[in-house]
Amino acid sequence: MRSTIQETIELSGVGLHSGDRVNVRLCPSDSGEGIYFARVDRTSVPLIPALVESVAETTLSTELVAGEGKVRTVEHLLAALTGCGVSEARIEIDGGEVPLLDGSALDWIEAIDRAGITSIDSGSAPVLSAPVTVYEGDMFVSAIPSPELRFTYGVDFPYGPIGKQWHSWSPAEEDFRVAIAPARTFGFADQIEYLQKAGLIKGGSLENALVCDKEKWLNPPLRFENEPVRHKLLDLIGDLTLLGTIPTAHYIAYKASHKLHVQLARAIRG
Repeated sequence: MRSTIQETIELSGVGLHSGDRVNVRLCPSDSGEGIYFARVDRTSVPLIPALVESVAETTLSTELVAGEGKVRTVEHLLAALTGCGVSEARIEIDGGEVPLLDGSALDWIEAIDRAGITSIDSGSAPVLSAPVTVYEGDMFVSAIPSPELRFTYGVDFPYGPIGKQWHSWSPAEEDFRVAIAPARTFGFADQIEYLQKAGLIKGGSLENALVCDKEKWLNPPLRFENEPVRHKLLDLIGDLTLLGTIPTAHYIAYKASHKLHVQLARAIRG
């Protein structure tokens, strides 16, 4: 089923990596072009389709490029749209990075719910017919034929507060708004200086990301006992949204990254 939002939504915030303040307007669309970004700060207003073909970079976030336009850290907003069932939207943005907000998809979800959703036409998602796997070392992402849509994710970090975590989620069993959307991005105290010197996480703070050292969280409490792996699952859904419509399948990831998420989407696309 194709659907869009009923009213325009406006949110502002700081980009995780750029540190720039950016304004975003989510606008209704029934153009048949799916979800796409419009860089309204550029005279030519370049349009950037939210499709895997637009992916240019996957280092600590997913960046889309089309012509003269680019926008990065799109995954949380895309996950929110998919989690709410929105498949068509024009996203007007006056900067090069989607705001991080509180580090989760919750603010986007709440704004979309306030705006309302309207159906454009009926239809069903494609169904995956054969298994697909991409991997790098012991990291992998797989899509397995399944009668229902399901996502399962595992992480293994050498930091005591996280360690090994697994989570499995199906939209038929739990509401995305409750089970996945509130999970915030996370990072490690001993990597902050290195990432900042590399020109990254300029907009990161204890207000928009969970941070831990080897022994403890620096800014508790967590929203879920396994909030980190739930956030990785959120990222996976956001990246798979770049398929246009996520095929019905069971998606299983272990120690994966935006790079592997996008590689799986490309493999599914063929």
